[in-house]
Amino acid sequence: MFSPPRPLPPTPGSLGWGPETDGTVFRIHTKAEGFSDVDIPLELVFHLPLNYPLCLPGISVNSEHLTRAQCVTVKEKLLEQAGHLLSGPMVHELVLWIQQNLGSVLTQSEAGRGSEKCALPTSTTVEDGLWMTLLYLDHMRAKTKYVKTVEKWASDLRLTGRLMFLGKIILILLQGDRSSIKEYLVLQKTSKVDVDSSGKKCKEKMISVLLETKLQPEHKRFLAFEVKEYSALDELQKEFEAAGLKKLFSEFVVGLVK
Repeated sequence: MFSPPRPLPPTPGSLGWGPETDGTVFRIHTKAEGFSDVDIPLELVFHLPLNYPLCLPGISVNSEHLTRAQCVTVKEKLLEQAGHLLSGPMVHELVLWIQQNLGSVLTQSEAGRGSEKCALPTSTTVEDGLWMTLLYLDHMRAKTKYVKTVEKWASDLRLTGRLMFLGKIILILLQGDRSSIKEYLVLQKTSKVDVDSSGKKCKEKMISVLLETKLQPEHKRFLAFEVKEYSALDELQKEFEAAGLKKLFSEFVVGLVK
């Protein structure tokens, strides 16, 4: 008979994302029964906003034994389950639920893979729930690894946009579902994506969220995520203007150059 293992004590920490996204983060390492009664290690990250539990927590799922698509499916099922637990503390209940139901979640995921199509939205209307965020990075020491990681996260979360370099200025422009953008921010702040001055792996602590807003009709929808390097400010400006983001450029980017 399956006996759910007890999760390790959560470790809280502050993300400091500004007034709308401040809250507490709990990182929980546990195991759950997957295919063929094999225990699968899971890392569950819960971001509890200030008005939790009156709203859903942000959830990130990671496991070396699952594909990224399977992790996204597990996250979606946890969010669905969380919707039934609103107004009351739910982290412990969600951990127990996935411990007991991971196998069935993965089975349903495999069964549905043949009929699902990973297509990008073609509409640019606000009703699609599309959002945009602009991030500023202070530096990248392990640039090659960092860039590959950002590209993988964007691909896995179906986010489009640009990773832009202009001299020492590093910007990340993301477009996509708001929940995917929030999960990207969790990954960006909780993963050891760079190295410190001594070459030791470290988390990203020097990132700023310059803007997070709904995608407006005048904004161009990027069809892919691309890495671009610019030799002059006017080249970067043309990129923003072509995407209908002239105001965004003047408000947030120009000041970084001065």
